[in-house]
Amino acid sequence: MSGASEKALKTRIRSMRSTRQITKAMEMVAASKLHGAQQRAIASRPYFETLYGVMQDLSLRRADLPSPYTQTREGDKVCCIVIAGDRGLAGGYNGNVLKLAYAEMENKASLVLPIGKKAAEFFRSRKIPSLTDRYDEAGAIEVGDCFTIARLLCDEYRSGKFDRLLLAYTNFASVLVQTPAVLPLLPLTRETSNGAATAAVLYEPDSESVFDAIVPEYLGGVLYGALCESVASEQAARRTAMDSATKNADEMIDRLSLQYNRARQGAITQEITEIVAGAES
Repeated sequence: MSGASEKALKTRIRSMRSTRQITKAMEMVAASKLHGAQQRAIASRPYFETLYGVMQDLSLRRADLPSPYTQTREGDKVCCIVIAGDRGLAGGYNGNVLKLAYAEMENKASLVLPIGKKAAEFFRSRKIPSLTDRYDEAGAIEVGDCFTIARLLCDEYRSGKFDRLLLAYTNFASVLVQTPAVLPLLPLTRETSNGAATAAVLYEPDSESVFDAIVPEYLGGVLYGALCESVASEQAARRTAMDSATKNADEMIDRLSLQYNRARQGAITQEITEIVAGAES
């Protein structure tokens, strides 16, 4: 009986060591990818801020600016871009952003544009129609794809296919903190400014044309920035999750090794006792 117990413990220890090797390797890969992803997330922010500043300037100068992108519609059909990962084993990264996005879309006439295999699978299982499945692999999305997606969304919005556009992504705050968020994109709302207007700028051919032309570029920049933030968040979450899994594996190995040593010591003691008893008889 003791021999069987020792064998079972040895098998579990070997299995746990194999698991630890996998989690440690995944942690190191995530840590390696995190550095580049974090740098891209930081580098993408100035582009968005510059576009945002130009759009705010246009809105401040022309409070009556006519544009389909600024008109509030009576309908409630929502299209949500949802950025998730292509794989799991990243803690709550996928689940948190998907639940938040689904809460915004639930009980509404909704469309989804999934980015990431986990997002595509999640909404497919809930029978929510997809605007397109062409970009459902997050790892394959490049900066040019973001602007292609933005132009597609602008065309569909102008045609009346949906009335509001949302973006669900995960904001990278730090290696330990990633916050899912839903950002409203369309229609655009003009924000009032407490500061004085900047120097006069001449827009050619006119401010309306410039505004309508810059909206797809603005959305593309926002989407690319959100994608960079989400990728960095995914790698940080995976690194943290795999680090925790590795530590748990270490604890489990120590616990099983202690049990194995006790079982082995008990078997040796029993053998010695039997030998002594046999010699005395």
